[in-house]
Amino acid sequence: MPSRFVCLDPAVLWRLYVVEQHTLIELATRLGCSATTTSRRLRQFGIPARPRGPMPLRQAGDFVWSPPVAYAIGLIATDGNLSRDGRHISVVSKDLDQLEALRRCLGLRVSISAFQSKRGSLAGRVQWSDRAFYKVLLLIGLTPNKSLTLGQLAIPDEYYPDFFRGCIDGDGSILVYIDRHHTARNERYVYTRLYVSLASASRTFVDWIRSTVQRLTSLHGVIEIQQRTGRRPIWLLRYAKRESRALLRWMYYAPDLPSLARKRAKAEPFLEGIR
Repeated sequence: MPSRFVCLDPAVLWRLYVVEQHTLIELATRLGCSATTTSRRLRQFGIPARPRGPMPLRQAGDFVWSPPVAYAIGLIATDGNLSRDGRHISVVSKDLDQLEALRRCLGLRVSISAFQSKRGSLAGRVQWSDRAFYKVLLLIGLTPNKSLTLGQLAIPDEYYPDFFRGCIDGDGSILVYIDRHHTARNERYVYTRLYVSLASASRTFVDWIRSTVQRLTSLHGVIEIQQRTGRRPIWLLRYAKRESRALLRWMYYAPDLPSLARKRAKAEPFLEGIR
């Protein structure tokens, strides 16, 4: 059959080439087509070719993947900013323990400074200069002014729970409350409700998070849109009921992981058996 009729899934191709770093020959063997066809499909799907030689991330300083680093990248992807000078990275948060966790994860010695937003609210900020790590973030898929353009990132499956936990601590929420709405019908109708959500201005990013979590955990979640008058919409990825419990156990898979204390405290009652 001519190569133009070979059907390849762009999501699978992206994961194998960008995240798992397979060569064109390895991809061709795995997907049952020629290296030429694989190369053609990369161009067709807009997947940029890697430079020749060693894996790109290994060319950027002494970068090594680990759970703390993956968590920190999740924070940067949601609450962080890459300056246009090619070296400065910053994360702003009202939760100082989140910034302390970021410093521990990346071994940063910079202090936490006060930051005032355009709307006048005060928060803390960690800002540092690191050209090598900045290059790593670019290779992963982050860009300056990323809020609307954020898309798929090259995060290894092994560290995806840590990255996802960082995203939840950055722009996500864990909501727990007691639902007494039906007690008028029966006083025993009292339920504990649990929702795990992630918000983003980028629909592409939310779609990618959802599809990756589903591939790794078989949890589906739902995507909702929040319309705001005079402002861009916010996309909300939400997990509820049994899915939310399973998701918490997946992202908090061990004790003493880097995390935001107040969100971990909400999750704790649902983590029985994790010591």
